[in-house]
Amino acid sequence: MKLNLTKKRRNLLLVSALAVSVTASSFLLLSPKTELIKKDFAVAENQYNQLLKTSTDLTQFPRTTNKDGSVRSTDIKDWTQGFFAGGLWYLYEYTQKPEWKAAATKWTEALEQAQFLTEHHDVGFVMYCSYGNAIKFEKDPKKIELYNKILIQSAESALTRFDPKVGLIKSWNAKKSWDNKTMWQYPVIIDNMMNLEMLCYVSKLTGNPKYKDVAISHALNTMKNHFRPDFSTYHVVDYAPDGKVLHQQTNQGYADNSTWSRGQGWAIYGFTMMYRETKDKRFLEAAQKAADFYINHPNLPKDKIPFWDFNAEQKGYKPDFDYAANKVSYIPRDASAGSLTASGLLELSTFAKDGKKYFTQAELMLKSLSGDKYLAKPGTNAGFILKHSVGSLPHKSEIDVPLIYADYYFLEALLRYQKLK
Repeated sequence: MKLNLTKKRRNLLLVSALAVSVTASSFLLLSPKTELIKKDFAVAENQYNQLLKTSTDLTQFPRTTNKDGSVRSTDIKDWTQGFFAGGLWYLYEYTQKPEWKAAATKWTEALEQAQFLTEHHDVGFVMYCSYGNAIKFEKDPKKIELYNKILIQSAESALTRFDPKVGLIKSWNAKKSWDNKTMWQYPVIIDNMMNLEMLCYVSKLTGNPKYKDVAISHALNTMKNHFRPDFSTYHVVDYAPDGKVLHQQTNQGYADNSTWSRGQGWAIYGFTMMYRETKDKRFLEAAQKAADFYINHPNLPKDKIPFWDFNAEQKGYKPDFDYAANKVSYIPRDASAGSLTASGLLELSTFAKDGKKYFTQAELMLKSLSGDKYLAKPGTNAGFILKHSVGSLPHKSEIDVPLIYADYYFLEALLRYQKLK
């Protein structure tokens, strides 16, 4: 009898211990950070299920919304078509649900012909956000081999736009500036930093340094000519055939001497990535100084989600357009700039000696993007995750709408946030 009582007590103690353990685990699982990530991915799953139902043509890739609120898609010649597949891969990474892998694979493989894109510089955006993510999760050796071949061809396509005399990858073919006042001969935009990661990967894959050498040359020349003394960025730098700088202007920002917020985000993200790939401290220094300009700017709102341009309507900055003509009576925010900067800052925080300040700022950005102001309510926003982004206000294009790349970098930032202590 005494033995049975002891067993009962032991069992009670064991049950109590398990209860405490489960309670402690539950508390950890429901920490504010984990709860935020869990909530946001639940919204993302709901939204992208909706987007998959309305987007069934694999030649038309979701980009934004039309004026009537329906999905506006783009074709394989654009620069944004890889972000939807990339977002689906991020959903699979977080959930491990096979249906997200199936959808991601389908939309990735729909991009196969884009490996031959040479009309512009963004083959890296298109193919690395899609196939680059696919490589991480695909286990079939034949598919991995195929995907790598596609990425090698994509890198070859990118190199067709590199001129060693200039030392940079040409972003666009010769064209007039958006205001038709300047003829650009060899325009390079700050966005082009984002296409270099694929080149670094292909050098590691093939053992051939030529791709990475081009990436380094491009980054060094961008660092030389796109930054102002305060480490704000020009959007467009135009070059002569001998590499001489002809123009330093904008295409999507407020004025030639202003700082387009998404462009500043591209610089933070791109130079951080180049430091990861090269360990060249010049790139880390550039990333930190660009980040410091961003997070310390007096015009950065309290919620850390920037206006579309840091200097919009500020004295000393004179655009060649007005808000009335664009039917915008306010300075719009750009959630796409906020999401990609948050992602870039999180990676930067792992390299910088004072990384905590970058982590803290990124965390504040993610908390804002996770709030009702920017995060779509399930069933709204045509299936896109974030609201309030801006494509190009000077072109009267995509003003205060969802954008597929805002979603992509938001999901990426959440995953990076999850992995950091």
